[in-house]
Amino acid sequence: MTTASTAAILGCAGPRLLPAERAFFRAADPFGFILFARNVQDPDQLRRLTAELRSAVGRAAPILIDQEGGRVQRLRAPHWRDWDPPLDTVDRAASPEAAARILRLRARVIAAELAAVGIDANCAPVADIAGPQTHPFLMNRCHGRDPAGVTRIARAVADGLLEGGVLPVLKHLPGHGRSRLDTHLALPVVTADAATLRDTDFAPFRALADLPMAMTAHLVFAALDPDRPATQSPAMIRLIREEIGFRGLLLTDDLNMGALSGSLAERVARALAAGVDIALHCSGDLAEMQAVVAAAGPLSEAARARGRAALALRARVTADIPALLAELADG
Repeated sequence: MTTASTAAILGCAGPRLLPAERAFFRAADPFGFILFARNVQDPDQLRRLTAELRSAVGRAAPILIDQEGGRVQRLRAPHWRDWDPPLDTVDRAASPEAAARILRLRARVIAAELAAVGIDANCAPVADIAGPQTHPFLMNRCHGRDPAGVTRIARAVADGLLEGGVLPVLKHLPGHGRSRLDTHLALPVVTADAATLRDTDFAPFRALADLPMAMTAHLVFAALDPDRPATQSPAMIRLIREEIGFRGLLLTDDLNMGALSGSLAERVARALAAGVDIALHCSGDLAEMQAVVAAAGPLSEAARARGRAALALRARVTADIPALLAELADG
């Protein structure tokens, strides 16, 4: 990045880049892009789309996707492998060590599938801790029910992705597991005391703070900032940076989610003012993206440096997928 890109990651409407989208992306120069099932038909089409997106901005912009496995995976059979939900896989494993090995190998296969179609960042691992109160939209996406187990598995998933040349995007800082509501629809308030949060929910993120990219949570932590969701809270972003110690590129979760209030411009402004690096907007609606770009402005100097450091970890890796699958089948 020789010039400051816009502090936004954006989607597009469908499986092909429209002329209006191409012109907009060329002028707006977002930091990167994110893809969803609406953008996916088959591997050849997806390779064309990722190439078109990068051509529109004239550089090797990062292209993200949510390919956690299980319920949240945008690439599906018959062209790509479907996977069990992470928590189901962990629960069936013979031991914690076996679970970590299985999920590292699975992440390595996922990385190979993503890299083959031009996708170089995956919004995983999920380091949230599952508990009896966890909303069903998140429950089976988690990697365990205790800090040590979640840390072990999330590290294995991140390692598998990086081994395949794909950037992991850790989520959801500083911890989403206590959410009793679906943040796509409403704003949850976590009432646990600060000491409990530090000992449990925040612990996996401290252990994984060296990862290159991460995503915030749209939750209010009443003991730490009762007035703002973490995505828009200066106090929570300071905690993420200084106490948890995350130094990588920090994205918002999708700014269209129902947990947040105000216009899109207000949502962007509040998040960036709180200290988040990048505004994530996922719908692919052109008018909405124009509002996001206008509010976001260019990347800060600090965000540019963090972006360069993250993108330097991308690599072209040759993968023997049949061999990886055979190793995975051996357990």
